[in-house]
Formats: sequence, C-alpha cells, structure tokens
Amino acid sequence: MSLMTLTKTEMICKTATTFINRAELLHCFEDICSKIASLCNSKSLKQGICIHTPIIKLGLQDHLYLNNNLLTLYAKCYGLDHARHFFDEMPYRDVVSWTGILSAYTKHEQHAEALDVFDSMIISGECPNAFTFSSVLSSCFALGEFSYGRRIHASLIKLGFESNQILGCSLVRFYSWFDSTEVACKFFSSMESKDVVSWTTMIASCLQGGKWTQGLRLYKSMLNAQVFPNEITFVKLLAAPCFVGLHYGKLVHGNMIVLGVELNLAVKTALVDMYSRCRRIEDAVKVSKLTPEYDVSLWTVVISALAQNMKFDEAVAAFHEMEISGILANNVTYLSMLSICISILSLDLGTQIHCKVVRSGLENDVAVGNALVDMYMKCSSAVEYGLRIFRGMESPNVISWTSLISGFVEHGFLEDSLNSYMEMTAVGVQPNSVTLSVVLRACSRLKSRVQTSKLHACIVKTNSDQDIVVGNALVDAYAGSGSVDDAWLVVRYMNRTDAITYTCLATRLNQIGNHELALDVINIMLNDDVKIDGFSLACFLSASAGLGRIEAGKQLHCYSVKSGLSFCISAANALIDLYGKHGLIHKARRAFAEIIEPDVVSWNGLISGLAMNGHIYSALSAFDDMRLTGYKPDAFTFLLVLSACRHGGLPDLGLQYFDSMKEMYGVEPQLDHYTCLVNILGQAGRLEEAMDILDTMPFKPDALIYKTLLAACRIHRNVPLGEDLARRGLELNPSDPAFYGLLAKLYDVCGRFDLGEQTRRSMQDKALLNTG
Repeated sequence: MSLMTLTKTEMICKTATTFINRAELLHCFEDICSKIASLCNSKSLKQGICIHTPIIKLGLQDHLYLNNNLLTLYAKCYGLDHARHFFDEMPYRDVVSWTGILSAYTKHEQHAEALDVFDSMIISGECPNAFTFSSVLSSCFALGEFSYGRRIHASLIKLGFESNQILGCSLVRFYSWFDSTEVACKFFSSMESKDVVSWTTMIASCLQGGKWTQGLRLYKSMLNAQVFPNEITFVKLLAAPCFVGLHYGKLVHGNMIVLGVELNLAVKTALVDMYSRCRRIEDAVKVSKLTPEYDVSLWTVVISALAQNMKFDEAVAAFHEMEISGILANNVTYLSMLSICISILSLDLGTQIHCKVVRSGLENDVAVGNALVDMYMKCSSAVEYGLRIFRGMESPNVISWTSLISGFVEHGFLEDSLNSYMEMTAVGVQPNSVTLSVVLRACSRLKSRVQTSKLHACIVKTNSDQDIVVGNALVDAYAGSGSVDDAWLVVRYMNRTDAITYTCLATRLNQIGNHELALDVINIMLNDDVKIDGFSLACFLSASAGLGRIEAGKQLHCYSVKSGLSFCISAANALIDLYGKHGLIHKARRAFAEIIEPDVVSWNGLISGLAMNGHIYSALSAFDDMRLTGYKPDAFTFLLVLSACRHGGLPDLGLQYFDSMKEMYGVEPQLDHYTCLVNILGQAGRLEEAMDILDTMPFKPDALIYKTLLAACRIHRNVPLGEDLARRGLELNPSDPAFYGLLAKLYDVCGRFDLGEQTRRSMQDKALLNTG
C-alpha cells in the first residue's frame, strides 16, 4: 500500500471519528439540556433559559422536546408575551406545544385568548389531548361560555375521552357552575371509576351551588362506596355547616377524628372558619391551638373570626402575636384589620396598619387601597386623608370610587360626592347598585328633585332601575326631596318591591308630617304581598303616634305580638314612644320591660315619655338606671335629661349633667345643649350665669338662644339685659317679629307700656316695609 493511500485512509478515519465524537457530544448536550429544562420547569427557575442560546448555536432549534420545555419555562418565568413570541417562532409544534401555550393563557386568566388558541389548534389539524380539553373547559367555566363548553364535551366524547377521570372532574365542575347540577350528577353517576378526587369535586360542586343537603348525602355515599375522603374533601365539607347548622359541622369534625385525618394547616383553618361562622368562637380558638403550626391564612381566619364576634381587642392582640411569630401579613389580613379599625372607629390603629401596608409593599393592591380609603373616610373627621389615598391609586375601580363618594356623603360634602360621580363616569368606570344608591342618598340630603331626576334618567338608560337596591334608593331620594308623587310613580314601575321600599316611603312621609298617608302604605304593602317587618312596623307606629291615633297604634301592637315582631328592637322602641306620647306611661314601661336587651334608643324613649308626662324624678331615675346597667348615653339622651331638669326647675342638677357630658362620657355638647342649659338657668333667674355661657360657648349664638334668654328676662323683669338680647337677635335677623313681640311683653310686664306700644309700632312698620 502506497504512502498516499495510507494518508487518505487515516484522514477519512480521523474525519469519521470527529463526526462520531461530535454526534456523541451533541447527544450528550441534548440530554443535559433536557435535564436542565425539566429541573428548572419543576422549580420555576429562570436560570433554565440559559440553555436557549447554545441550543440555537448548535443547530438544535428544531428539537421539539427541548422547545416544549423552553416554552413552558418562558410562560412560567417570563410571562405570556415572551412565551407567545417563542411559540410563534417554533418551526414544529405538537399537541404538547399547543397545550403548553393554551394552559399558559388559562393560568394567566386570559381565557378568551386561550379559546382562540384552541380554535387555531383545531384549524392546524392537531388533535387535542385530555390536558388540552381540561384547560379549555377551565376557560369556558371562567368566561361563562356554556355553549362552547357543551361543544367541547361533544368533541371529547367523539375522541374517546369520556372515561378520563381528569376530564370527568372538569366536566362536573363545569356543569355545576352553570347551575346544571342535575347534569353534573348524571355525568358523575355514569363515570365507570370514581376516585377520591372525582367524589370531592362532585361534593364541592353541590356545596358551591348551595345544595348543602345533597352534598352531605354524596359524602355519605362516598363512604358507603369505600372511598375514603382526604383533607381536601373535609375542607370542602366544612363550608356547609354555616348554612345547615352547627350539628352537621360537629358530625364532620367527629368523622375526621374517627378516620384519623391529619390536622394539617388547611384542615385546621377550615375547622376554625367553620366554628367561627357558627358563632362558636371559643371552639374556634381551641381548635387553632391544637397544633403549634400556623400560617398567614390561619392567623387571618382567627383575626377575622374574633372581629366578626365583636372581640376586637383579642383580634388586635392576635395580629400582634402573628407579627411576633415572624409570619408576614398578606392583603387579606390587612383587610380584616382595616375592617376592625372601621368597626371601632380607631384612626390611630388605622394609621398604624397603613404604615405596615406600605412597609410590606401592598400599597398598590386595589382591595387594600379601597379599604384604606373607606377607613380614613369613616374614622377621620376630615376627608383629605381618604382623598389622598384615592388619588394615589393607579387604577381605582368601582369600589374605590364608591368608598370615596360615600365618604363625601357621610361628611356632608354632598356637591363633592355628585362631582366625584360625574368624574367617575367620565373616566369610564361604570357605577354599580351600591354606587347609585349612595349618590341618590346625596340627592336626598340635598332635597334636590332636579339632581334626582337627572340621575334617574341615567339609571333608566343603563337599565339599572331593575335593581331593587337602586329602586329603593330612588324612592327614598324622591320622597326625601318632597316629591311624594314621583316616589309613588317609581314604586308603581318597580318590577319587585320589598319591605325596604315601603319603609323608606313611610319614613319620609312621617318626616314631612304626612302621617295619614304613611298609614295608608300598610294596605298597599299588603296588597303587593310584602310582609311587614320590624322596621316598617316601627314607621307605622310612629305615624300613629304623630296622628294621635292610639287605636291604630294598639292594632299595630296586636299585629306585632301575633306576627312575632314584638321582639324586634325597632318595633319595641316605637311602642315605647307611642304610649309615652299618649300619656300611657304604664304601657310604655311594660313595653320597655319586655325588651330583652334594650339599646340607647329604648332608654331614650322611656326617659322622654316619663319627662313629657311630668314624671321628672322618674325620668332622671331611669337615666341613672341606664348608666348603672352599662349603657353609654348619647347626645340625645342628655338633651332629654336637660329638658327634664328645665321642666323640674333643677338648675344645679342640670349644670351637673351638662358638665358630665364631655368629662365622663366623651359627648361633645352641641348648640341645642347650650340652648337648653341657658333656658334652665334663665328660668331659675340665674341670668348672669346664662349670659356667661352664651358668651363663652364654642358656637355662634343663633336666634333661638337669644329668644330663649329674652323670654327668661320677661319672667324676671330684667329690662337692660332683655334690650341687649333683642338688639343682638335683630342684628341676626332684623325682620324677625318674635324679638319685637318678646321685648314688647317685657316692657309691659315692667310697666313700661309706652315703650311696649312703641316696639309694636316698630314691628308693624317693619312688616309694612317688608311687604312694600
């Protein structure tokens, strides 16, 4: 063999060896990339993307398995845009590729796009698998696409997937959501093999659809079928006792113990939630302490449970304990805490929670932002804090706007509330029924028929008047502005009325003094087959009291006893008021005694009835009883007590009660209280003291307080002071004839008939001047 031949042979062998080595290396690299991609996918590690560049450099961009792994990794770690771009660049796609991008859209809640991808997949000729159908059914479920879902069901039957357990669970969930529980049950019954997942899905679907009894029966059938429930089954089951009773909850809990179910965090949280919703807070706390493990979800449920049962101090203590344990609060925890701040009207606590929200980086969470706006609007005496939070929100939603508008209404900034509503609609946020009812409340307080009519027109255009909440608010707004005929017209055109509709109407009619028409509402209400409730009954009793018709009141009292409404606190309070105004003190006392837990309104009604019927010492004794039983008097209580002292001629006691308002009970005296105190001192002849109070009180004196003290000057014949008071009063309103009349009577009493006659002539001249 020649040297030339040998050299060629060696070169061929070396080249072949190089190619063999390269192929081995390439295969090895493929294997490494596959393992890296698989590992990073399982742990959602962004670092896995580092293999993308060498894959392209080595010419492996057509490798389908690697590309499918990269697609999933892009979707998990870099978002849909990157994933979709990669998918569109893939030279080859299989069912895994299509299912990967489709499930990515579903997980990111872009369900319409997911269905578009599925349609494109079918057009491309690729046949879907069970996982594809499962994602598509989830999107149909989320979008409310019942017809599309039915077509998917038909397709999977054609492709032979009807016995697939994963799809069986998806279909059960799908049909149950669309209130087709019977179809879901029928499909579930036809399933050949049912495991714990399919049983749990069917039970959960029944419970979510409000079919509590059916869900519990299915659980019994599950046990009879020798399929043992898991933790998720019990988590779902423990939602039912809140609706069917604590007894069932205890049975489920007992069953868990018998079956030896591990009390993990999910199960313990569900148990705590169940007991708290059934108002068994002690049992809820006891269960939470059965094991030392806690997470943020369990702490949040404990805090919420304590708050719902009015144990606010314990709830705040639980929050601090959670922080000490090192567990960070989430947005739901902060929502519970802000709800507590609103319940106890604690701005200090609310500000502290706000600081913690900022530190935790949740200030841009819309739900937390809404709660902060609501808290500041309700707890602060100014609207600026809530407005500042609102203006700092990136994308305020309808709840954000509603909280802002409601805050303006509660603080009396009615025009601002209407302007905010206009701004809300201008930026494209559509109001909901709560928003509209709040804006209508502003119209009612403004007593503006024009604004109510404008808003009514917008409501009709958007078909929102079909909502009973909005309809009731419209009735209240029209009646509140004195447009009773318009209010009746709204009632007539409402698709459905309820007790609130007629209660709003009767309340407003009472306020404008039309008690006769308020009582007529009873017959209309009964003709519409609407049952009288405790609140509407209270309105009708108030109408009877206002008309002086004790017989009508007694008939309503009989109705309350027969219908079981006598135990309703609002109706019982109205009875006390009725009998007190008619001088039937023994009946008022009996009505009060029959209340199991009287409130401040009950006590006020009793004190008022006793005082107005001359039982001054009994009224003051009732006030002492109220304080001793732990009820905190309000501003109206003190007005009644001061009035009793005025009628009883008890100036020293009146001063004592007045001084105790702020010092002992934190009730800030208003102008009405100062007027009553001035009246007490004036009638007792302590005119200088009364004048000192008038000059030093933190309010600008009005005409009434001047008239009150001027009348006292007439009783005690103090001309100089009377003249000074008349002068001050006439500076407020020069055309008020009452000041001339009171001053003339003062002169007459003091024997200065010439000045009295002169004052009357001045009054007549003023009247002629104003007429001219």
